[in-house]
Amino acid sequence: MKKTILILSIAAVTLGGYLLYPAKADSKNSSQTYEYATIRWSGRENTHLIRPNGEAEMLGPLFANVPRRRDKSERVDDRVLCLNIAVNALAKEGYEVAAMTSDEVMMKRPTAR
Repeated sequence: MKKTILILSIAAVTLGGYLLYPAKADSKNSSQTYEYATIRWSGRENTHLIRPNGEAEMLGPLFANVPRRRDKSERVDDRVLCLNIAVNALAKEGYEVAAMTSDEVMMKRPTAR
């Protein structure tokens, strides 16, 4: 008798716990809080941006639109100058630098909730 009461009380507590705190799979609150984009240096004409959706965008036209001042930027490393232009263009879209190597810059921005 005592064993039956113990089993029923444990079952009741367990059932009550499931009813009070049901497990939910909430797709609205995604665990992803950032999205990432990568800038890959491959020369002035072949440098590209890989956006979070997987789309690749060539950045050569972006670099062509930025005039180089002969007095100042003539001796500047082209790779550094172009990567700087690309980083600043993405910063205007809300990205910030997350990581980088000599030829790649990974950028992140918060996802919209």
